[in-house]
Amino acid sequence: MTGKIPEEMIEQIRSQSDIVDVISEYMQLTKRGRNWFGLCPFHGENTPSFSVSQDKQIFHCFGCGAGGNAITFVMDIENISFPDALVKLGNRLGIQLDIQSNSMSKESQSYSKKEEKMIEAHEFAADFYHHLLMNTEEGEQALNYLLKRGFTKELIETNGIGWSLPTWDTLSVLLKRKGFSLEEMAECGLIIQKESDHTYFDRFRGRIMFPIRDENGKVIAFSGRIIDSVDEAKYLNSPESPIFHKSQVLFNLDKARTTIRKKRQVILMEGFMDVLAANQAGVYNAVATMGTSLTTQHITKLKRLSEQIIICYDGDNAGWEAAKRASEMLHSERLKVEIAVLPDKLDPDEYIRKYGPENFVQQILDKPHAYIAFMMMHARRNKNFQFENDVLQYIQEVLEQLVGRSSPIERDLYIKQIASETNISEEAIYAQFRKLEANNAKTFKRAEQGNIQTKQIELQQKKSLSATERAERLLLSHMLMNIDVIDKVLKSDDPQPFARDEYAAVFVRLIGFYEEHGTADYQRFLEILDDSELRKIVMEAALVEHDPEQSEAEINDCLKQLKKHRIEVEIKKLIHDSLEAEKMHEHKRALELAQTIIQLKKSLSAI
Repeated sequence: MTGKIPEEMIEQIRSQSDIVDVISEYMQLTKRGRNWFGLCPFHGENTPSFSVSQDKQIFHCFGCGAGGNAITFVMDIENISFPDALVKLGNRLGIQLDIQSNSMSKESQSYSKKEEKMIEAHEFAADFYHHLLMNTEEGEQALNYLLKRGFTKELIETNGIGWSLPTWDTLSVLLKRKGFSLEEMAECGLIIQKESDHTYFDRFRGRIMFPIRDENGKVIAFSGRIIDSVDEAKYLNSPESPIFHKSQVLFNLDKARTTIRKKRQVILMEGFMDVLAANQAGVYNAVATMGTSLTTQHITKLKRLSEQIIICYDGDNAGWEAAKRASEMLHSERLKVEIAVLPDKLDPDEYIRKYGPENFVQQILDKPHAYIAFMMMHARRNKNFQFENDVLQYIQEVLEQLVGRSSPIERDLYIKQIASETNISEEAIYAQFRKLEANNAKTFKRAEQGNIQTKQIELQQKKSLSATERAERLLLSHMLMNIDVIDKVLKSDDPQPFARDEYAAVFVRLIGFYEEHGTADYQRFLEILDDSELRKIVMEAALVEHDPEQSEAEINDCLKQLKKHRIEVEIKKLIHDSLEAEKMHEHKRALELAQTIIQLKKSLSAI
């Protein structure tokens, strides 16, 4: 596959794809000094340990060890092959690559073979539903309904909206004809198996179909809306399945990511219809949870894209409570969260249809409430300040929000506001605030001491590389920078110096790489490795600093250490075998093993 792509084309795409620009399309980066930093997309973390060097055009995570260049980043973040990553980056640059690749259609490596088939079936179903809506008489009523609701044909096309026939088994028959396992299709929620006779029927019938995609744009579920019945639920969603987990999915993230990066802001909504309405209003950085409360997995995805979140939930009581929970979770993660409040218990879709898109943007999204201001609004709801308990509860709720989370200016502003609203003196409110602050400080100190101890343990564990492990990393580092080191090792008495299997695997692949390319280029070598764990090993070795003037001495020391390790391992094995031989009364064999051990110990002392 890679041989079909000219090396000069690969180099052109690599050299023109600035790594900061490429990575910024997937996550938020902040410049500190010469490098850029962000939250690693390959493991969960709260402190940025993901570093991007614009000078060297490489990235490296000090937490999980992930690293590489712009091409390998796209390979890892989208779980696609090297040719597919080249095509993607080439398209971004306006460079068309004429290569045949099957890996794009085989979905993401993060999915199993069975899950890949499930996604393939969802993609097929989405195309089928969309065709029915746009090109058949059966879909006319649904299409007219959408157009009357303000959906443009462009929006329908962009989102792949479709129509499912009211018949019982149209999709089931087509899926079977296409060779899909109906048992697997039932498991992923496209069809349902009857308990009575174990036959299958379509889950979605007579509904407008809205595809739900993962963050890479693959269809993993559907939401179907009924248009002409009052007896059934308005919306029917795909169930949880091996490919669809509501707690992890943010609707429209695949399309909104680029706009989020440009605006450095996310609009968070409750439902996918609200997002589609926002798109109609020209708002393209909106995402929504899928019928579930905001989760830590959602927040992790959002944190990587932007520090600024505007929550725009429904204006009813449930929406207010959901906005409060979500804003508290986001605020506790040190994100800048604001809340756009909708009047008259309207949801965003209803508001846009009633007041128009311009009003929605100018009066709602452009005028969100700060976190504390919203919390005060929420605390005031359903309270009567003529009652002492309501006054005390209101003050307590607002002060709890201010403790540890506000600047002196904010504190002064909001305490003045509380005093004005409740007729309680500022001095009394400040006294209560200081009491809460003291209690909070004690709790924080205990927690901080625990965190320090945990971090110290983690650092000790990370630093505990053995002499052999350090030698392997340093030797591989020299091999990556100088092809002659490989030749030296292959001509020596120990042509396979590495102790760990993964290093030996990298070594074998590096030999093949040098045979084909004939020159040291660790970035190009990274690109041919299809295993992300092996790429981590290469990247860590590539980042090792060593003195060019001491290269020969370092290489020899590494080879000696690794040879010493191999002999020590062999001695341990022979000692074990010798003890076993004595137990079995094989005295002659035990004596021979003892003599071999003595010879090995002599050779060990001579190294």
